Amino acid sequence: MVRLRLRENESINDAVRRFRKLVEHAGIKKEMRRREYYEKPSDSRRRARRRAERRSKMSRQVV
Repeated sequence: MVRLRLRENESINDAVRRFRKLVEHAGIKKEMRRREYYEKPSDSRRRARRRAERRSKMSRQVV
């Protein structure tokens, strides 16, 4: 959960900017995008496997 306390003499724009940064850092936006649509468990496993394959392929290319 993100909490934001307004500082003394802080403008609303600065507070909104700090709030957005806190939300982004906490991973809330990423989680919201992930939960926006239902994903079947088989699809999520397939996506994770493909991501791992890409990582391993990239690590082999660098060396």
